[in-house]
Amino acid sequence: MPLTSTNPATGETIKTYEEITDSELENALARSHDTFLRHRKHGFDKRAERMQAAADILEAETEDFAQLMTAEMGKPIAQARAEIGKCAAACRFYAENTEGMLRDEKRESDKQGSFIRYLPIGPVLAVMPWNFPFWQVFRFAAPNLMGGNTGILKHASNVSGCALAIADIFKRAGFEDGAFQTILVSSGRIERILRDDRVRAATLTGSEKAGAAVAKIAGEEIKKTVLELGGSDAFIVMPSADIDKAVEVGVTARIQNNGQSCIAAKRFIVHADIYDQYRDKYVERMSALKVGDPTDETNDIGPLVNTDAAETLARQVEETVSAGGKRATGAKPLDRTGAFFEPGVLENIPKDSPAYTDELFGPVALMFKVGSLDEAITLANDHRYGLGSSFWSSDKAEIEQAINTLDAGSTFVNQMVASAQSLPFGGAKKSGYGRELASEGLKEFLNTKTVAIS
Repeated sequence: MPLTSTNPATGETIKTYEEITDSELENALARSHDTFLRHRKHGFDKRAERMQAAADILEAETEDFAQLMTAEMGKPIAQARAEIGKCAAACRFYAENTEGMLRDEKRESDKQGSFIRYLPIGPVLAVMPWNFPFWQVFRFAAPNLMGGNTGILKHASNVSGCALAIADIFKRAGFEDGAFQTILVSSGRIERILRDDRVRAATLTGSEKAGAAVAKIAGEEIKKTVLELGGSDAFIVMPSADIDKAVEVGVTARIQNNGQSCIAAKRFIVHADIYDQYRDKYVERMSALKVGDPTDETNDIGPLVNTDAAETLARQVEETVSAGGKRATGAKPLDRTGAFFEPGVLENIPKDSPAYTDELFGPVALMFKVGSLDEAITLANDHRYGLGSSFWSSDKAEIEQAINTLDAGSTFVNQMVASAQSLPFGGAKKSGYGRELASEGLKEFLNTKTVAIS
């Protein structure tokens, strides 16, 4: 079936792409495997030279890539440029650090000359989402190509232009054609790829349902997976926090990428002593945000990815309000062309409502009032997701308690949750398993081989 890219700000079709044929898919899998047999023999210096060239291309053509990204999924143009810069930085980080991170590690044992060596395993399938169409791919591709694996990208169908551009970047950087390939296929063909013996592992960033499906197939095939799934991150604010900073950062953390980020702050859990003050300031800032054309840098928020996403978010909001929740401001679709949604705030959220139990993927903040730190942490942990968490306090004992008891893949204190190439990234509970980035992510798809030489 055709794969269509549609501009969510205008509703206009950008381009329609045809899926590759079964024979073309077979050729791509064979090429990935054959290239791996050569690519793994290349030294770190050669791989690093090509990865640095990829960074050069990203930096030289930032505006073109940013415009493509914004057109296909609606990201504000300034954030799109920043995303390209982050991808270039990741390429340089792994080009400069992979060899050191993968040096042989001597181990003391009763076996003479024992050490650990990290070796590539082969082609890795990456099933990637639309919301960070370059960054999600590069945070997989840079470490895996530097580690000696080859990559096969099945990107979200609405960002096929970005997917093809990424493959072209690596080709122009000097990597062989089969080192990193974009395959234009629908989700229904992922199982066939996963079950192919030449594909050794898979990584997926996406929905809980998609992750479970990939994990099931990979489990049957005894193949390793890394999953980064949903998130409903808690943003806890205690009385000793810098309230104004917590409001400013909290708004940014909620609306980044038009509110469509797994690690966006979504549940604002605020101590009763400061709840009214925090809520009022937060509502004021959210109400002042400008929504509109994402290529206009005076706008704060662009459209959601499509009208279906806007309708889903509107339904979740209305069901929550009908169950007893209160709309403090906004949180409604805007009556204009495109998938635009008015940023908003909900409070008095009932326990069984969508805003409590699900992930709201758009610029709607959820406010909760608590009477103690223990209650805040209990509420934060009362969710099936545990991707990131943000904790605001100047009390050292409170900070230690939050770090030790928040059930999430990360806790950022007095700052918003973000990914960085030098820090491992991933979640807990149904937010997934495994890690991306840093040395931990680099080693996920490598063979940790024990060697002993007498």
